[in-house]
Amino acid sequence: MDQSALITGATGLLGRQVVKSFNDAGWKAVGTGFSRAGQANILKVDIQDEVQVTKVLDEVKPQVIIHCAADRQPDSCTQNPEGARRLNVQATATLASYAAAHSIFLVYISTDYVFPGQPGQAPFKSTDKPQPTNIYGQTKLDGEQAVLDISKPGQAVALRVPVLYGETDPKDNNKESAVNVLMDALWKSQKGGEKVVMDDYAIRYPTNTSDVARVCVDIAKFYTSVTSAEPPSSKKPEDLPRILQFSSEDRMTKYEIVQKFGEIMDLPLDGIEADRESGKKPGKDGTLRPYDCHLDTSDLTQLGIDVSTVDFVAWWRRWVGAYRH
Repeated sequence: MDQSALITGATGLLGRQVVKSFNDAGWKAVGTGFSRAGQANILKVDIQDEVQVTKVLDEVKPQVIIHCAADRQPDSCTQNPEGARRLNVQATATLASYAAAHSIFLVYISTDYVFPGQPGQAPFKSTDKPQPTNIYGQTKLDGEQAVLDISKPGQAVALRVPVLYGETDPKDNNKESAVNVLMDALWKSQKGGEKVVMDDYAIRYPTNTSDVARVCVDIAKFYTSVTSAEPPSSKKPEDLPRILQFSSEDRMTKYEIVQKFGEIMDLPLDGIEADRESGKKPGKDGTLRPYDCHLDTSDLTQLGIDVSTVDFVAWWRRWVGAYRH
């Protein structure tokens, strides 16, 4: 029987790459979306509607679910905490309950924002105590807890990842990614007038969606091979990690990312102003972002899963066609 995977949020920045990676690996990948659904193998499903979720899972009968759909914007979560909880926690619990009842392996995409990220604390191990600084991080942490409470060991994994970049939807340009959109900021700064203020305080580890997608496939292969092994694998499901973490090692502030973009595009940074102070305090809507949530990836390494990542500058040169001659 062909292996099948259902990917929620399959029209989003990460979800599209996860669908592609599972297809490339020989799986039958079916995605769900909502506002942008309608393309091939992308089903329109409101994952906050338990009836719709149950119907599509009964039809697809996947061996694996990769749950990418979320309100992933910290400001949006602060402004609408009830909506964030419905999507990030309640919808996750619905998927986890179905997966547990039907022996489907679930990967829940979480975030480095579950950690407080105070100076001197990073890198964070998966066993370190979470302490989110904002509603986004708290709802994603609560989603993790729902998955772990509902699922048995080996049946589900929370995969924490940092800020992502990658191939964006042409209709949305760069707005899908908090990294990609910084290229727009660089171009805006070329127009003159008021300078573009850019955070140069908080540390980020931009990670490519193609790498995260590859890791999702590898996790699915590994965990399902253990839980379905006949005769039983030397590894037992109860011995497998329930929380995993993946991240690049590219350590940069937003201002330093824009500097990289300036070098790639051969554009000056005269219109960009580095800001070392405002990131230390909550924003206008009360959202406080962590300083440094660097994720330790040793649990993946111990499972034999490749944690290498694409070269940031080389990827961007290819994406924008800015090759050196």
